[in-house]
Amino acid sequence: MNRTLLLKKNAQRAKRKARVRGKIFGTAEKPRVTIFRSNKHIYAQAIDDTAGHTLAAADGRAMGLKANKEAAAKVAEALASKMKEKGLETAVFDRNGYIYHGVVAAFADALRENGIKV
Repeated sequence: MNRTLLLKKNAQRAKRKARVRGKIFGTAEKPRVTIFRSNKHIYAQAIDDTAGHTLAAADGRAMGLKANKEAAAKVAEALASKMKEKGLETAVFDRNGYIYHGVVAAFADALRENGIKV
C-alpha cells in the first residue's frame, strides 16, 4: 500500500477514535470496553477511566487466535468471564475508531451473548 495512503487512513481512524472517546467514559461500575484489531490479532480491555486502570483484558494472540469473527467471539467470551469474576455486568462499548461491522460487531454480539450489557 502506498505510504501516503496508509498515513491518511491511520489519520482518519485517529480522528474517528478521538470523536468517539470524547463522548464515552468508563467508571469502576460501568467500564469502557475497547477493542483493538490488527490484521493478525484481536485484543480487548475493560477500562476504568476515572482511575486510569485496566480492570480486565483478553489477548487473542496469547490464546493463539487469528483476527476473524470466530476468534472475536472467543476473545469476547474470555473478557466476559474475567469481567464477571470482578462483578461487572454492564459496560460502555468503545469501537476504537473502527466501523461497527465484521469482527467488531461479532465481538460486541458475543459480549452480549455472554451476559455483559453493552
